[in-house]
Amino acid sequence: MVTSQEKSRSGTAPASSMQEENNMKLETLFDISQRERTLTRIPQMLEQVIKMTQRTLNASAASILLFRDNNQELYFEAASGPVGKVLHQVKLSAQYGIAGQVARTGKPLIVNDVSRSTNFHKMIDDTTGFTTKSLLCAPLTVNHKILGVMEVLNKQDGSVFGEQDLEAVVSVANMTAMAIENTRTHQTILEAYKSTIKALAAAIDAKDQHTRGHSLRVMEYIVKAGAVLCLNTEELELLEYAGMMHDIGKIAVDSSILNKPGPLTPAEWEIMHTHPLIGADLCMEIPFLEKVSELVLCHHEKYDGEGYPNGCKGEEIPLGARLLAVAEAFDTMTTDRSYRSAMSIDAAVKELNNYAGSQFCPVAVKALISALRLNSIKK
Repeated sequence: MVTSQEKSRSGTAPASSMQEENNMKLETLFDISQRERTLTRIPQMLEQVIKMTQRTLNASAASILLFRDNNQELYFEAASGPVGKVLHQVKLSAQYGIAGQVARTGKPLIVNDVSRSTNFHKMIDDTTGFTTKSLLCAPLTVNHKILGVMEVLNKQDGSVFGEQDLEAVVSVANMTAMAIENTRTHQTILEAYKSTIKALAAAIDAKDQHTRGHSLRVMEYIVKAGAVLCLNTEELELLEYAGMMHDIGKIAVDSSILNKPGPLTPAEWEIMHTHPLIGADLCMEIPFLEKVSELVLCHHEKYDGEGYPNGCKGEEIPLGARLLAVAEAFDTMTTDRSYRSAMSIDAAVKELNNYAGSQFCPVAVKALISALRLNSIKK
């Protein structure tokens, strides 16, 4: 049951108006839940939730405060309104204030006149210059655990918050808490996957005495080149995994071929040419890496169609694979090999430009060179 320190109302709205308002809130809740499913980064998700909640309740500001390392302090993780940016630098003791009370008790509150509340803490208003007149606060609870609180402040039309407002916020808070917990679990699993992938990449690189660290360097180059092209977070993650996994198929290639000091024979080249196919098949066996398989398969295709294994050309080759080809070539040229010494960065850049439009995609070449200049990547 909603706990309320003030329940004053300005009157009863007509049934049709109330129904319309409820429908709008339900549609907003659905929209928020859909966004939570598609956003994998907690800060972006919370910003979306706060903005939509503020707009729906016609409030002046809203915020989400979360516990971090312990249950003693609450941090503003997302905040909207005129002083939202300032609040990101603020933390609150959970022993004080209305937010602290809700975080400790797990019970939502409506306070329609904060001047009459003994629990209201003026420190935030004094710090930011914002004037809080009324607020409602709901706990972010999942699996009997309180993650933090959601606050909504000051109706813009001067009216009071009602229990329907708080019920809507409680629903949003519950969905948000679940989304935060799911995202944190996802990120924990993601980090475990990344550690495993890095270990696999290191194991493959170790087969060739001249390529230690190759996969991680290629991963760095390709992600920075992708950032230059303004790829989204999901696309950049795909490039990250592709960079680490692109040579995984070499696990099936004998070390004597990988470490041969002289030119390979036609038969040995035939074996080497199987590693993109083997790598793509291995990635397809891991649900987490299915989307990576196409980039691994195509990373030795050439822009003019003279590459392998399928002779794809131009934009038939996925952009990620085109970026991967350039990143790998750059690292290969600037690393000592059994058959030659490393090129300088300037010489390697010149070589990439010389073969842009034939071996390499011009867009991918330009992106990597821009990334090298912007990020001062050093060997």
